[in-house]
Amino acid sequence: MNSTAFATPNPKLNLKQPTGWFAAGDSFRKALGVLSDGAFKLFVYLCLEADRQTGRYQATQTQLARALEKSRRIIGAYLLELEQQQVCQVRRGHNQFDLTTFQIHDDYWPYHRFHASSETHPQGKPQGLDYVHSIRQHFLALGCGPGHFGAFDQRTAKQLEARGIAMGIVEDALLLGACRKYLSWLNGAKSEPIGSLSYFEPLIAELQQRPLSDSYRNHLRQQLRRLAQKWENSARSPEAIFRGG
Repeated sequence: MNSTAFATPNPKLNLKQPTGWFAAGDSFRKALGVLSDGAFKLFVYLCLEADRQTGRYQATQTQLARALEKSRRIIGAYLLELEQQQVCQVRRGHNQFDLTTFQIHDDYWPYHRFHASSETHPQGKPQGLDYVHSIRQHFLALGCGPGHFGAFDQRTAKQLEARGIAMGIVEDALLLGACRKYLSWLNGAKSEPIGSLSYFEPLIAELQQRPLSDSYRNHLRQQLRRLAQKWENSARSPEAIFRGG
C-alpha cells in the first residue's frame, strides 16, 4: 500500500492576531538589500504605522527617536538614506516639533493606493478613512502619547464617527488633554504618557456640553507648542518621571 495515501495534509495557517498585520513580502526583501540596519528598522516602523490605503505617515522626528530609541541626529541620517535610496519620500516640518510627512515609494509599498481626498458622501461629509486618518495625524502629533496609533485606536475613532462626534470636537479634546498632560509633567507629576485615544473620551463629552471658543482654541495650539518645547528642553522623559528622575 502506498504510504503517501495516508500523509497528513499541511494544516491551514491561521494568524494569531487577525488585524494590524502588514504584507511584508518582496518590498521588504528589496529594502533589506539597499538599506543599512538602522534605516531598514525605520522603514519597517514607517510601513507598520503608515495608512494602508495611502502608504503615508506623519510624525515628528522626536516621536521617531523615542519610538526607535535613537537620537534625532541618527534619525535624520536614516531619513536621508531612505530618500537617497528612493525608498521613501520625506517632506520635513519646519522644526523638530512640526510633523514630517513620509510617503513610501510604490516599489516598496505592497498595496494599491487609495486617494481618499476625492471620495465624499453625497452630503459632502468625508468618508470614514478621512475621519480616522485626520484623528490619527492629530493624535500622533501630540508628542505625549505612545508614538503609535494601533487597531484599538482605529476602532475608537470609527466609533466616535459612528456616534456622530464632530471631528473638531475630537481635535479640541486632543489639544486640551495634551496641554494638561504636559503641564502635569512639568509640575512634577508622576503620570504615564497618554496610552490611547480612549483617554480623551471624557474630554470629548465635556466639550460636547461646552465647546471651545475660537480664541481659546488658538490659545491652546500656541500653548501646546510652548509646553512641548519646554518639556523637550527639560531633557526629561515620562519614563524618568516614573522612576522619580
